[in-house]
Amino acid sequence: MFVANSQACRQPYPESLKTVMSIAKAKESGQWLSGWARLNAGATPLYSLPDLAQELGVAEVRIKDESERSVLGSFKALGAPIALVRLILRTFPDHNFDPRQLLEGRYANDLADFTVISATDGNHGKGLAAAAQSIGCHCVIVLHANVSVEREDAIAAYGAKIIRIEGNYDESVEKAASLATANGWTVVSDTSYEGYEIIPRDVMQGYGTISAEIIDATTGDAAEPAFTHVFLQGGVGGLAAGVVSYMWEQYGAARPTFIMFEPVQADCLYQSALQGKPAKATGSVDSVMAGLACGETSPLAWRFLESSVDFFMTIQDEQAVSSMRRLAAGSARDIPIVAGESSVAGLAGLIQLVKGENQAADIGLTADSRVLLISTEGATAPGVYAHLLGESHASVLERQKAWRSAA
Repeated sequence: MFVANSQACRQPYPESLKTVMSIAKAKESGQWLSGWARLNAGATPLYSLPDLAQELGVAEVRIKDESERSVLGSFKALGAPIALVRLILRTFPDHNFDPRQLLEGRYANDLADFTVISATDGNHGKGLAAAAQSIGCHCVIVLHANVSVEREDAIAAYGAKIIRIEGNYDESVEKAASLATANGWTVVSDTSYEGYEIIPRDVMQGYGTISAEIIDATTGDAAEPAFTHVFLQGGVGGLAAGVVSYMWEQYGAARPTFIMFEPVQADCLYQSALQGKPAKATGSVDSVMAGLACGETSPLAWRFLESSVDFFMTIQDEQAVSSMRRLAAGSARDIPIVAGESSVAGLAGLIQLVKGENQAADIGLTADSRVLLISTEGATAPGVYAHLLGESHASVLERQKAWRSAA
């Protein structure tokens, strides 16, 4: 399913949004996180895939590989940690904590009785658990029925207490909120709801680092973006809001065309575009793209997406798996990439648009187009990855190493 967003427009970044998320705050977040031991030094790679571009009939395809962001294996290493740091600074203003030293564990004794909780599909919970362990506070994670044991174990490895429920993601969000109220804990969620926006804002602000690195690697302070089209994956909308808001502020009315993709059974953003307001998904929400299997749009994220994302589209699970295989295979000129099941929605959508009768033309995709993709995770569930592709992520990494040697 494909729809043009009737509310999308070309205008300077509104001041009303800038007071919520801004380039200045994103840069501050990036500086605070840069010294965290669990983040790799420097920017993540921005690979050019010329053979894929030729296959798809566009001038350029480049992909930002967030699997190399940290040992956590995904972009979520930028969101939950900075939200936790900002939460602690607000909660304990008289302690004058230094943000960098917080992540070094210098104030663990002061925070021994402080507990945070969150619902997750996997990566956000792992990021929060890792940050809490580094800082020295407690972390409780609520997992719904469709989160794999493998993902549970990966979160528990960072010292989090795990609580399982039988329902779906949205029910796990409700459970986390009720437990927080009952125990005096604080919810650190990447989705907003009525009366709860400050922490999701901080999570989204952390994702602005991705845009900052892309711009630094391409145009710098130039007024025109390096890309004509940016393909983004959905979920509740937090990643997209963090990336879009930064680029929108940077380029104003000259911003790229933004296109959003999500599983057909978790179409909350697509439905939001149809209804012109934050909406719920119409499907089962159970998707192989676990990180995008969300039933409700984040109202805060929608404030940034409603007038900036030009098109919304849904994709099938098998299209995502096919895209994982294409990136893993690589080619003579394209480096093999380990891209997890939730990271390839943009590529899956791009392939489908090119195959469609008129859809590529509808979004202005031509032989001169320059496309940006963001691979948001690697094999964060290695067993799932191997099952879907028929080979392990270690095998793909060996092929990547061989490609680099031959290049």
